[in-house]
Amino acid sequence: MITPFPIHVPDDDLADLRARLDRTRLPEAATDETQGIGLDRLRSLLDILRGHDWRALERRWNAFPHYRAHLDGLDIAFWHVRSPEPGALPLVLTHGWPGSVLEFEDLIGPLTDPVAHGGAAADAFHVVVPALPGFGFSGRPAEPGWHFGRTAQAWAALMTELGYPRFGAHGGDWGSHVTTELARIAPERVVGLHSTMPLAAPLPDDLGTTDPAERRIIARREVFTRGGIPHVMFQGARPQTFGYSLTDSPAGLAAWLGEHLDAFAENRGVRQERQADTIALYWFTATGASSARWYWENVRFGPRSAEEMNAQPITVPAAFTLFPGEPHPTARRWAERRYRDIIAWNEMDRGGHFPGWEHPDLLISELRTAFRHARTP
Repeated sequence: MITPFPIHVPDDDLADLRARLDRTRLPEAATDETQGIGLDRLRSLLDILRGHDWRALERRWNAFPHYRAHLDGLDIAFWHVRSPEPGALPLVLTHGWPGSVLEFEDLIGPLTDPVAHGGAAADAFHVVVPALPGFGFSGRPAEPGWHFGRTAQAWAALMTELGYPRFGAHGGDWGSHVTTELARIAPERVVGLHSTMPLAAPLPDDLGTTDPAERRIIARREVFTRGGIPHVMFQGARPQTFGYSLTDSPAGLAAWLGEHLDAFAENRGVRQERQADTIALYWFTATGASSARWYWENVRFGPRSAEEMNAQPITVPAAFTLFPGEPHPTARRWAERRYRDIIAWNEMDRGGHFPGWEHPDLLISELRTAFRHARTP
């Protein structure tokens, strides 16, 4: 079921992207900055994309063992890097949108071989980094039903195929949904979870008992709902209509992804070179539409309210790292109602939605600490 899958994009595809970029037709500048990504910002991003060295990214990509597994009728692509340390703990890392497995590229070395990166052998992991269905080099579903619940089941099957009966799990954004669901359906296997985005919400009665810190969290969530939620609405309602431009126009894809990579990071904390890597990955895999479709699937699946979330409790040890730039923050007392065994709740003084790109050292440290309880003495 598992086969090596080195990547190589044909030269013709590289030439086609350059030709399309050379023929880009841009609109005039917006009349108000709230209308979307600025013209100068997009031009800068397209210039970087024109000079992007995809072959260099391929070499970095293929430096890690990369595979495909056929799971529940779909090919799932993933990195699987085993640690040289005999006591390493298996760990599955799950990305979200508008990210990719590239969010974890800088984490793999320090997590799998901590001694070589100034850490301790006791903190070593065997790392598995799958691409979500419809993302990257994973297959694009041809039927509905690939939501985060089905994906969590596929991840459990993948870890079985890799010979890992018990493992840890980490995720942010949609990766947090997959990670939380994985812990819910397989608590006997998941030794613990770590997330940067707890999935919890206030109950109606909470609004009358908030302290100043919670009021700030609610206010930030409302800002996100008012200003940041259109991507959920567009992709959740008409992903196919929206996906044509994402698949056919590199400028359209760059504008859509680049705007959200900027907005979700603290102080535009994802370097443009990293953004170009991600945009190129979406482009060459033609996954603009299929990744947008992920929203259509998930707005129709899973709990929709705080009450429904709390009715699906998570009992495995849970550790959370909260970054101040996270656009959808959560208060601890809301999370405690769903995650019944919170062993760590660490609030950072910097960082946003993409810690693997913004502050990889912080995330590495937090992951090492989060799973020490699960190590065999």
